[in-house]
Amino acid sequence: MKRRNFVKKAGVGAVSTVLLSDIVYRNLLPKGYSPLAFQEPDPFKMFHKDPEMVLLNDKPWNMEARAHLLNDDVTPNKFMFIRNNGIIPEDIDVSTWQLKIDGESVVNTKTYSLADLKSKFKHYTYQLTLECGGNGRSEFDPPAKGNQWTIGAVSCAEWTGVRLKDVLEDVGIKDDAVYIGYHGADIHLSRNPQKEPISRGMPIAKAMQDETILAFAMNGEDIPLTHGYPLRLVAGGWPASVSGKWLNGISIRNKIHDGEKMGGSSYRVPCETVAPGEKVDDEDMCIIESMPVKSLITYPKSGAIINEGKSLKIRGHAWAGELEVSEMEYSIDFGSSWKSIHVQKPVNRLAWQHFGGEINFPKKGYYEIWARATDTNGNKQPMVLPGWNPKGYLNNACHRIAVKVV
Repeated sequence: MKRRNFVKKAGVGAVSTVLLSDIVYRNLLPKGYSPLAFQEPDPFKMFHKDPEMVLLNDKPWNMEARAHLLNDDVTPNKFMFIRNNGIIPEDIDVSTWQLKIDGESVVNTKTYSLADLKSKFKHYTYQLTLECGGNGRSEFDPPAKGNQWTIGAVSCAEWTGVRLKDVLEDVGIKDDAVYIGYHGADIHLSRNPQKEPISRGMPIAKAMQDETILAFAMNGEDIPLTHGYPLRLVAGGWPASVSGKWLNGISIRNKIHDGEKMGGSSYRVPCETVAPGEKVDDEDMCIIESMPVKSLITYPKSGAIINEGKSLKIRGHAWAGELEVSEMEYSIDFGSSWKSIHVQKPVNRLAWQHFGGEINFPKKGYYEIWARATDTNGNKQPMVLPGWNPKGYLNNACHRIAVKVV
């Protein structure tokens, strides 16, 4: 069937279109179209993802990368993980898109068009690391509920937009402000318009950081639809759920935001360590803020085979939430000993850092290369799962790949 244009889409400096193939599936059809006219949707084509990406869920859409797909310094769209909580917005029209700033602690409630944001405020570009709080959930025992992410729910794209703090200063913030909460145009899975799929937020201090931006471009182009087009809140170093997609509202709160997925076990972990499987009361749970130190080997692909006497080049990325990675090490003897490997400084705060070097093996046989990062506070990655929690968050255990020397 011939593809037809569906949604009008304005670029940073031009007008473009989103093709029907990008957004058609059972819960996202323009009026007048019948689902019977289409075959089962192909999310890899719809979202322009590499066919080696791993689909975890289709209601809502969730997808992750494999480690070797994340080898780029800056993550391209085709390798970026998808984490959705609801249905992607329908009938987006950038000419009428608005962002409303309100809340108990706003001085002046204001509404901005996209043109207002782009023309009134200075633009900034940062590479920002976004990682799902549940990245690594599949390793938890007893199993934790939710998408069973392995290692690929992380990315570091280049985001362009305006600083949130500049917009907040424009509307004015009362002295009692402690938090902001975001609101998006995504649709609850029930299609109940009174329900929000997700509405999270962050303390005012995080909102006022230079790198917390209202983004309208990713990697120099319009943000792809599934990653939040036409406007996304981006706050690197914290769980990616803080970076609200399809942004159309921000509330300045005089209390911790109480939107959807801010309570219960959502993006919260026990304030004190607990035994695996232990029930934890809500009052004993703490909101996840800065993500822990972590690293990922992106080259070579696990299962590499090399000849005896040859060295092996490895490469990867490391990140540490609000902090920097100060040291990288690797082990080829299951953690019995460690050797340092070069790690670069980040290109800007909250960007991941690249590491790499050459490894020599003493003889033939099977090996595992383990990577371990240390942050500027001296926190090292654990070699195994760091601790159980009800929703399987914050697994920053060492990543490892298999190598055979023949």
